[in-house]
Amino acid sequence: MNLSIPGFDHRRIAVDDQVSLHTAVGGEGPPVVLLHGFPQTHLMWRHVAADLAADHTVIVPDLRGYGASDKPAETGPDTYSKRTMANDIVTLAERLGHHRFALAGHDRGALVAVRAGLDHPEVVSHLAILDVVPTLDMWEVLHGADAKVAFHLYLMAQPPGLPERMIAASADEFFGFFLDAWTKAPEAIPGPVREAYLRASREAVPSIVADYRASAGIDVEHDRADRESGAQLRMPVGVLQQDWGAALGYDAAAVWRAWAPDLDHRLTGAGHFMAEEDPALVVKLLRDLLAR
Repeated sequence: MNLSIPGFDHRRIAVDDQVSLHTAVGGEGPPVVLLHGFPQTHLMWRHVAADLAADHTVIVPDLRGYGASDKPAETGPDTYSKRTMANDIVTLAERLGHHRFALAGHDRGALVAVRAGLDHPEVVSHLAILDVVPTLDMWEVLHGADAKVAFHLYLMAQPPGLPERMIAASADEFFGFFLDAWTKAPEAIPGPVREAYLRASREAVPSIVADYRASAGIDVEHDRADRESGAQLRMPVGVLQQDWGAALGYDAAAVWRAWAPDLDHRLTGAGHFMAEEDPALVVKLLRDLLAR
């Protein structure tokens, strides 16, 4: 099985003195950047990227700390803050010659995308989000026994040491649990792709934990400051997610509308890995959004 996006070139692009991002680039036309989630790599976009490349320049990086991108040691809360990771993406696009682009993210990549939209509204023209709510809201909607669905958030929020050792001791079982539990169509992640995700994740335990740890600390601080200042996502925003609102007892569309007044909010019956389970649905969201 070809574990790359057909027709895409692969490059390493430096975004600062320590970090280069492994990036797949293909197509021609207005630029679109696609950011992957956990526990995956840029490969999760293989179907969607190939479709969009018919009339867009599509840029698909591995986030810092993931896949084949660099994994700097965690030296403080900023190393894996979503602000730092968003700056990576803006710099990456600039170095490819794009000073304004559409941005889509899934899971962890969606949190990076939200931060990019808040911090760089002059750069992000359109924003698409798959299956999350913003970091601050994520913690607020988790409560009681229902929060067990997100046990990994609490584990990886702990101080350095214990979570890294626990996860590294059974990395394939840990990461494989999410690949199995969060999908409604296991065949959408065939064996070679699944193994690629597991291999990439087991090689990145410290940086993945650091990414999650930031989401329980500095990322919350950044979101809270934006909420208090009234900052919003001013570009057109499209959200596609499972019906987490019904599952956890909140109004997901209202949560998003507080951040994004120009909102197209959609629900799907697909599982969490919707870009692989139902790529046509994700492409439709993106194309509808890009037409606005």
